[in-house]
Amino acid sequence: MDQKSIDALVQFQVNEITESIVYRNLAKLEKNPENRKVLNYIADEELKHYSILKKFTNQSPKADMAKVWRFTQISRIFGVTFGIKLMERGEVHAQGSYGSFGDYPELMQIANEEGDHEKELIGMIDEERLNYMGSVVLGLNDALVELTGALAGFTLALNNPHLIALTGSITGIAAALSMASSEYLSTKSEGGDKSAIKASVYTGTAYLITVILLILPFLLLSNIFLSLGITISTALVIIAVFNYYYSVAKDESFKHRFFEMAALSTSVAAISFLIGYLLNKFTGIGL
Repeated sequence: MDQKSIDALVQFQVNEITESIVYRNLAKLEKNPENRKVLNYIADEELKHYSILKKFTNQSPKADMAKVWRFTQISRIFGVTFGIKLMERGEVHAQGSYGSFGDYPELMQIANEEGDHEKELIGMIDEERLNYMGSVVLGLNDALVELTGALAGFTLALNNPHLIALTGSITGIAAALSMASSEYLSTKSEGGDKSAIKASVYTGTAYLITVILLILPFLLLSNIFLSLGITISTALVIIAVFNYYYSVAKDESFKHRFFEMAALSTSVAAISFLIGYLLNKFTGIGL
């Protein structure tokens, strides 16, 4: 084996030992015993891979502790599933990484274990926030579409930033309570393992947070059109951030979900803005 190949394997060793420590850290933080078992098992697998690679490199490189700290903290804040999938996504793993080592069965074994097998193990992790992701999607989607559209309509119909903020707040809070109640009844009628109360809380909280962020520009600025522009930009940022999280945690396409939600929200806002203009023009409200 030439030096270039050995250097590549040493880098793989660093990745393996680093990820082993990350998984071990997350296992220590995990309260669910089944999740802890899965995380410890993957940590052992990564350590085994490190030992196999050592046979070829005769080296014992140390872990990237900055990466260990980074992904441990990301997982603490955003959840274990998101943290480890983001970490795995950032590495050139599995068959692609070991493709040039096809003559070495032990290395190809690592490739297989780093591929579908590891994905299956990660998929076994039962995380509450992901179980209620549908409720968060419902709250965010409704808030972004309904309130962005409402604020766009209020901008010309009312023509007063504080009045727009007040009206938007009342509309948003009432809608959040309505959505939370509907989600409670829907989840309860479906049965299953999900808690109807938790589902309603996730939905209502996602809605209320979105309401606050979208209304804030009208409370802080006097120019209604600038406020509306910032509100729509904020909505797009929320859509982008949430869909990035969702795409990593659920292994789905970011672009498709982002453009679908963005197109829906901006289209409703544009139609509502036109309706507000017509109401302003023909009724005189806000003049």
